[in-house]
Amino acid sequence: MPKTKTENKSDDPELIREWSLPVEATLGSAVRVKGILQEIRSRLPPAVRKSLDMQSGELTLVMPETSKTAFRAMASIVSEALRDISDLPIIPREIEDILGITASERKRWLEDGRLPSTGTRTVRLQGRARRISFHIFDPRIVEDLLDRGAVEQWREEDAAAKAENRRRAAYQAKLTRSLKKKEKVKAADPNADDAATGLSGWDEFGSEGLLR
Repeated sequence: MPKTKTENKSDDPELIREWSLPVEATLGSAVRVKGILQEIRSRLPPAVRKSLDMQSGELTLVMPETSKTAFRAMASIVSEALRDISDLPIIPREIEDILGITASERKRWLEDGRLPSTGTRTVRLQGRARRISFHIFDPRIVEDLLDRGAVEQWREEDAAAKAENRRRAAYQAKLTRSLKKKEKVKAADPNADDAATGLSGWDEFGSEGLLR
């Protein structure tokens, strides 16, 4: 539950309010917690964004006691933002931490459709004109993937597919070598194919004009 209190960390008294983040919002990820903090900070005026921080696993707003009006306004913004925080889309670095996957696995499973995206988001890099776009993910879908151990199943599927591809590649390489060997033998001895078929008397058959 949110709570307000006054503490003396220095000579100046401060106003402090704390909010606990629900597990369904963080999904057990420290990276996700940091993302939530950044998201809520972005909704505050630039001058007071650093007044909101994460301490002991809780969002904490700390402002001077002389800023009571501003403090109440900022606390209201944070409380409002937290109402639907569990539905905040998950970004790439967060889903990698939540599911314990690598960037290459995320990209591969996104491309083959196993990891469904809810769309893309475009942002401008801080201090730069360049914009980047990335896929975002539904928290409830990610939670379901986590609960049913989908990642381990996908890794087993990938390992089986990789082994099958190696087997096919080895067979194809063997077949190619065999064909090349036959071509070399044929080039060296044009009658090699006839000999290989075991058709004795074939030359005599041709010499008697039976093929004319």
